[in-house]
Amino acid sequence: MKGPETLIKESFDFMGLPLNESQIQAFCLYGEMLRDWNQKFNLTAITDMDQMAEKHFADSCAPLNWEILERGCLIDVGSGAGFPGIPLKILRPALKVVLLDSLGKRVGFLEAVIRALDLKDIRAVHGRAEDFGKDPEYREQFDYAVARAVAPLPLLAEWCLPFVKVGGQFVAYKARTAREEVEQAHGALEILGGGALSLRSCKIPGPEAERNIINIKKETVTPAPYPRKPGMAAKKPL
Repeated sequence: MKGPETLIKESFDFMGLPLNESQIQAFCLYGEMLRDWNQKFNLTAITDMDQMAEKHFADSCAPLNWEILERGCLIDVGSGAGFPGIPLKILRPALKVVLLDSLGKRVGFLEAVIRALDLKDIRAVHGRAEDFGKDPEYREQFDYAVARAVAPLPLLAEWCLPFVKVGGQFVAYKARTAREEVEQAHGALEILGGGALSLRSCKIPGPEAERNIINIKKETVTPAPYPRKPGMAAKKPL
């Protein structure tokens, strides 16, 4: 049976993203904490290290295949258990990262991981994208907003693009529905300040596993009414 270090190393080798020893140990500790905390409250349905290494850790770093998210300021919107923000930070320490989540217990877990891994220039904040997206401290202050949340692209765009400065990028992690979602989101992106769009695909570890990365450049300032109050994006998508 392979140990966790080997499972993690092989998953990242498959992605063409080799890890050093300290990064491997950071992911091992992260995985242990995820399993321990998952016994107290639900963070993830995936608790086996091989699945965690493939479907959480390596998958979170897929954009690095195209040298996206290499440096600058990044906000992970709806971070959950820290995906993709913490794996990206482990691989690219120069990134300055904010992990935003609406559930206090998850934020407590994220803060514990940040301390245990001794990560610098990263913090977890408790709140909704609809509220933080209007806060001058956060609005249009980031080079990147990323989302690995399970939500349609028009909703994610309304939650994420307000955080991105003009010239920055919104990066959405999607599955096989990516092309259909891009077609549905054209109107929302135009309203919210999104511009040039690229869709890239890559294989991730696991049988028939694929990750689609949608990369949207922020070209104009997001109008003041957006994001709308909580619930409105889902009720009346742009």
